[in-house]
Amino acid sequence: MTDLPETTRALIARQTEGRKYATAFEDIPLADLPEGELLVRVSHSALNYKDALAITGKAPIIRAFPMVLGIDLAGEVVESASADFAPGDKVLVNGFGLSETLWGGYSQYQRLPARVVQKLPESFSPEQAMQIGTAGYTAMLCVMALTEHGLAPGKDAVLVTGATGGVGSVAVSLLARAGFAVSAVTGRAEQEGFLKSLGAAEVLSREDIDTGGRPLARERWGAAVDVAGGKLLADVIAQTKYDGIVAACGMAGGGDLPASVYPFILRGVTLRGVDSVMVPMARRVRAWERLEAELDRDLLAELSETRPMADLPTLGPDLLEGRLKGRIAIEI
Repeated sequence: MTDLPETTRALIARQTEGRKYATAFEDIPLADLPEGELLVRVSHSALNYKDALAITGKAPIIRAFPMVLGIDLAGEVVESASADFAPGDKVLVNGFGLSETLWGGYSQYQRLPARVVQKLPESFSPEQAMQIGTAGYTAMLCVMALTEHGLAPGKDAVLVTGATGGVGSVAVSLLARAGFAVSAVTGRAEQEGFLKSLGAAEVLSREDIDTGGRPLARERWGAAVDVAGGKLLADVIAQTKYDGIVAACGMAGGGDLPASVYPFILRGVTLRGVDSVMVPMARRVRAWERLEAELDRDLLAELSETRPMADLPTLGPDLLEGRLKGRIAIEI
């Protein structure tokens, strides 16, 4: 195409020494973008927990340098060497190594291998898709894990930890809309009204579910979605009902699990790990089809906001320090 710019504005991390790096906005020549069958004009990306870690350098997310950050993107194909995509196609990418081994979505243009790209569901705008982002898509993967286990509305409560965050807020809204009684856990008592507006039946503090280190405690819920890991996840497992399931998708509270085998052996509890990065394309498509069918668009708008790419350096610390709620889309 002859109307393409010579450069693309991007947030890029460049290594300084050892694993240390510095991030800055740069104008990168389009010719310097990595190899791939598709050139995408990116209109929106998202801010997820992993993005915040990469922006701040709080965890070793980046595996190769230099690296354009952003684990999500949505936009339009402008050049294609793939039979599966044509210029003008609206597309999205969640994970698949973006911002880790592949250049990511915080760039006005990005070149990508076709294998990581999927077509945008017709009823979602690029902005809505990135309001959902990896966090919302992960929430649906967790819901799918619960329903595939046999969990059905009207029987047992479902617990959601980190409920004001990106994954938690979407999980609460999806589960409540499906008819589940949702107990939302948060360390931010002032957000009770927000969580009730998403459909939470009750709002609990972390202290409310503290077992005091007991490996088995009173059975309270049939399933849970956990983003915390660590001691909180152990407490959740210890109070899950017989034949219940816990979908674990994060480790905001730590990577250890100070639990015992008792809930798994004596109650038949299932601990299901939920990965969002390398999920096979067919399962990704099913997750987005369910989001298209089940996610309340008005509620999505209420729990989301869109911020400009220039705000990313401050948004990363804000997310990690608990000053944000809901979902943040990034306008590229």
